[in-house]
Amino acid sequence: MQQTNPFTPRASLVRYWNTHVSNKLPIPQFLVSKASPLTPRDYAFFRKLVSHKTLSSRFESFCTLANLYCSFDDSSKDAIHRTNNDDANFALYSNKRFTNYGSSRVAGVDSFKNYSGGLNTVTDSFKKYSQASTRHSERFTNYAENTNVANTNFTSYGSKATAGSGNFNNYDKLVNVPNLGFASYDSGAVNRQMSFSSYGNETNSGGQSFTSYGKSARAGPTDFTNYAVSSNILQSDFTGYGESGGRVNNTFKSYGSSGNNPRSTFKTYGSGSNSGSDTFTSYRNGANVGQDSFENYAAKSNSGSASFENYGKSFNPGNDSFKGYGKGSVGRTIIGFKSYSVGRSFKDYNKQGVWFSQYSNLSASSGKMVNKWVEAGKFFRESMMKEGNVMVMPDIRDKMPSRSFLPGAISSKLPFSSSLVGEMKEVFHARRGSAMERVMIRALEECERSPSPGETKRCVGSGEAMIEFAVSVLGPNVVLRKTENVRGSRRRVMIGRVKAINGGKVTKSVSCHQSLYPYLLYYCHSVPKVRVYEADILDVDSKAKINHGVAICHLDTSAWGPEHGAFVALGSTPGKIEVCHWIFENDVTWTIGD
Repeated sequence: MQQTNPFTPRASLVRYWNTHVSNKLPIPQFLVSKASPLTPRDYAFFRKLVSHKTLSSRFESFCTLANLYCSFDDSSKDAIHRTNNDDANFALYSNKRFTNYGSSRVAGVDSFKNYSGGLNTVTDSFKKYSQASTRHSERFTNYAENTNVANTNFTSYGSKATAGSGNFNNYDKLVNVPNLGFASYDSGAVNRQMSFSSYGNETNSGGQSFTSYGKSARAGPTDFTNYAVSSNILQSDFTGYGESGGRVNNTFKSYGSSGNNPRSTFKTYGSGSNSGSDTFTSYRNGANVGQDSFENYAAKSNSGSASFENYGKSFNPGNDSFKGYGKGSVGRTIIGFKSYSVGRSFKDYNKQGVWFSQYSNLSASSGKMVNKWVEAGKFFRESMMKEGNVMVMPDIRDKMPSRSFLPGAISSKLPFSSSLVGEMKEVFHARRGSAMERVMIRALEECERSPSPGETKRCVGSGEAMIEFAVSVLGPNVVLRKTENVRGSRRRVMIGRVKAINGGKVTKSVSCHQSLYPYLLYYCHSVPKVRVYEADILDVDSKAKINHGVAICHLDTSAWGPEHGAFVALGSTPGKIEVCHWIFENDVTWTIGD
């Protein structure tokens, strides 16, 4: 029998378990599988580099040998130059740079279908694409769908083009960290039609920016339909959008609807434009909170119009501010608000030509509005944990990139603090404005957030740190519990045999959830006053066992915010009900041993 080398990170993790856990249970295979794969030689080498703060000099080999995920900003792509007039059909295509593509083309259509789908990281750029073309069109269908990190940049796309169209349909759906940039897109174009349909829907914690989009354009309509629907904390920035344009019509319909805290910034949007119109219909309706800022919107415009209809009827009131709105406009500039909800601040706007109709509290304070961003089955009541019950199981699949823990001796010496962002960026080669920087900042925000009342929390980047935190909260007699597999996801299942952990007594546990970061990082927190269950998951038709799930029920929800998705889904308020949820793939919960 081959002996395990005692100097590997895995062997070190096993020793840590054996000396800190008292119940004599073997170390869970889950922890062993997540341990660092570094060899003893590489382990010693990288420990030395970390001690001397020179790890960044071996960044690429460190990422590869330690099984990290450092490809958030992959640039190893071939540039594509193409100026002939042949139509192009890109299907099942991914991660390319288009430079000076289709410039001065006359007519024709380029089609992007099933482009960059299902990848961990998408890094596409379109630079000087279709520049100065005439009657040329582009169609993006199923672009970057179901990816983890999407970096897509459109620079000088369609600038000075005449006629033609660009259609973005089902773009960036189900993306974990969208990072999209449109700079000088459609700038100086004439009569070019743009449409964004089902754009950025069901995304999580990302950003999109439109800079000088349509600047000095003439007579080209742009439609945003079903934009960022059911997204989670998506930031969209519109700077200099439509600036100095003429007779350009923009429509925002079902924009940010049913999202969780969507945020948009409109700065000098439509400034200096002539005879254009903007229409916001059903904008951010059914969302949970949300925040929009309109600064110098339509300022110094001439004979334009902007109408807001059914705007901001969020599930919980958000906050919007209008500063310098329409200021300095001339001619018959008309700005109208109809069925617009409360929580707004209007400061220093052009009062002439601005009218308000049915501006009142339409924020769904009755609680009857349905918020669709909460997935079916994500939260349920404790009464559902009974044998024979049929329920919907949410998608419990892990959509994070595959990574390993770092050895504790390395992770404990790496910088991880908002005060050390510069050092963090140096270690992982994160450029300013890059997806790597965004990932780092979001991880820090999550890990450094103040704990909720009664909560103890810690982010851990090693198996040793996870064990140490669980033992510090629960004592040395701890058991790691996890859902067995992902079968049953997004379908109706039947509950089989149910076991209440610790005899169904009210207890506390430590739950650990993955965070996106180059190495495997978990957000662990103690959860007081819970009951934990294990249950067989059965196929509804055959009654065959397909999974063995772990569920946790929070009995005290009084400290939860009223906007929490659980109350949206179950129709109650903090402290009134208990809330249960499954432990997802590669997440775990720790309890005191039976």
